[in-house]
Amino acid sequence: MKIHEYQAKELFRKAEIPVPQGAVCRTAAEISDTIAKMQMPVAVKAQILAGGRGKGGGVSLARTAEAARDAAGRILGMQLVTRQTGEAGTRVNTILIEQGVDISRELYLSMLIDREHAAIVIIASQDGGMDIETVAENTPERILKQRINPLLGLQGYQLRALTGGLELTGDTAKSFAQILRKLFALFLHYDCSLLEINPLVVTGDGEILALDAKVDIDSNALFRHPDIVAMHDSDEEDPLEAAAASHGLNYIRLNGSIGSMVNGAGLAMATMDLIKQAGVEPANFLDVGGGASAEMVESGFRIILQDPNVRGIFINIFGGILRCDILAEGVVAAAKKTGLSLPVVVRMEGTNVEEGRKILADSGLNLSNATDLSHAASLLAAI
Repeated sequence: MKIHEYQAKELFRKAEIPVPQGAVCRTAAEISDTIAKMQMPVAVKAQILAGGRGKGGGVSLARTAEAARDAAGRILGMQLVTRQTGEAGTRVNTILIEQGVDISRELYLSMLIDREHAAIVIIASQDGGMDIETVAENTPERILKQRINPLLGLQGYQLRALTGGLELTGDTAKSFAQILRKLFALFLHYDCSLLEINPLVVTGDGEILALDAKVDIDSNALFRHPDIVAMHDSDEEDPLEAAAASHGLNYIRLNGSIGSMVNGAGLAMATMDLIKQAGVEPANFLDVGGGASAEMVESGFRIILQDPNVRGIFINIFGGILRCDILAEGVVAAAKKTGLSLPVVVRMEGTNVEEGRKILADSGLNLSNATDLSHAASLLAAI
């Protein structure tokens, strides 16, 4: 689960990790009151769950109160488009106005799970404020990495390696080491999958501040963190994805025209590949799970049909716990209740497959039984 920058900074403050002073605004009145209380310059920052806000016009540095009000008025309510939002963009409903900082140096710092080495890896660079991918590609020698055994914790020699690699000295080096220990403890406590600060700045006085904050929490651990669950922003959630979650379905909306329904994440990925190989694009990832009921299948079918871009549906099921006849009953029920007019290709194998195919054939609906994956691909290409 992703949280906003201002929410991540709330966690930082609780952990005594220095961040700039700031206030969250959602209305013009709040903007006016906040700017009146702050010294210039200030940074006005859109709060959306996507990166690249600055390049999309969602971050502005204002040196006067008038410029701050203009920037805040422009950013609040805008449809912010970044490389992570897609062409439609995301509406900005919240902005963060922060006190300006005297920046001497910009650093990059992140922590994430390294599954290959069963470790937490800390990544740092002197090139803060830039796309870390670009730095890694063009100047990989400027990327520092330390893999931390979560059972042993952050060791002194690892702190010294990072501090020295960033060329920090004196009190600044000591502050960095203290902050890094606190960040590592926060990462473990909240079951984070990612923690990123870009940039982590050194001020003119040698102090270190987290000028930005990105935190992702492992969704499987949210039951341990009700305070994080309370931070969930439903305004940024796709309504179809939210509807699917309420029915216990794993659904991710994509940009294609062929809706898909499968039982199993691996099969879902293979199904999307098959759709693309047929010359069309998948409209979604939808996994109804191995133990889905006819009601869940019907709910998944309804969700797919709510996407206006869908012009055909591919159902690919391997019947095990979810029997093929149960699937077929759910598909037929959903098709009749929704007044289905779109073509549907169904490929099923496994338990009660013949019974399932008979249910589809006898339904009188526009449902095509595919005998195998090759046949399914040819049917999809014709949609």
